[in-house]
Amino acid sequence: MTAVLPPYPATPALPAPRRLTRTEDGELLHALLWTAGAGRRAISSAVLGGGIGERAWILNAQVAHGYRRTDPERHLASLAADAGLSGPGVGLMTAADVSAYAHARDTGVEAFVTAGVDVRGWAARPGEGAEGAPEPGTINVVVAVPAALTDAALVNAVATATEAKVQALVESGHDCSGTPTDAVCVIADTPVPDREAHAFAGPRSLWGARLARAVHRAVRDAVAEGAQGGPGASGVTHGTPLAGY
Repeated sequence: MTAVLPPYPATPALPAPRRLTRTEDGELLHALLWTAGAGRRAISSAVLGGGIGERAWILNAQVAHGYRRTDPERHLASLAADAGLSGPGVGLMTAADVSAYAHARDTGVEAFVTAGVDVRGWAARPGEGAEGAPEPGTINVVVAVPAALTDAALVNAVATATEAKVQALVESGHDCSGTPTDAVCVIADTPVPDREAHAFAGPRSLWGARLARAVHRAVRDAVAEGAQGGPGASGVTHGTPLAGY
């Protein structure tokens, strides 16, 4: 007997990002902007809008290599204001060229990844971590789930996305678990009364499995694009949902 899976929206859980450009200290830099719309909440490790809460937009901003500002949250808030954004949102940073992003879709889940792996390593290593303001993330993962998740499931989704990222890096030949400054943002529907929210988002749960596959493919493609030096201006898109999942 074939299991009947719940339907997912025909429209993307998160629309394709709008590309923004700016000049900073004489350098042309890019940013990606997603508008999430009402009734969405996110969990993120970002310096701006991190934690769990209602979020209307996500901004992934490229900064110059050797970024030295000690107020990244204020910097991102300024960039958001310049873009005409208002209300709560998520702001991420990276020195990678965000116009070369990768995109993958799996049965309604959308994953977008920008990746630079020049500075990479394993999470557990001898020595203490450096103090001071966080530097901009190098591998930024933005993923959208077209379903409501509990708080615990949102945390679970971050762990699943990170596991999928590491799997993709290792399979791509990178002896690392990531870079020291990676960031992740998972956005999902806000739970509403009288409608059950999904309590799990691990890699063997319904939405966690889809999230894992989408993130794995997007990270793999983003890393491959960076290794080849390709522009990736339109992203690497897998728009056909995987049948049978």
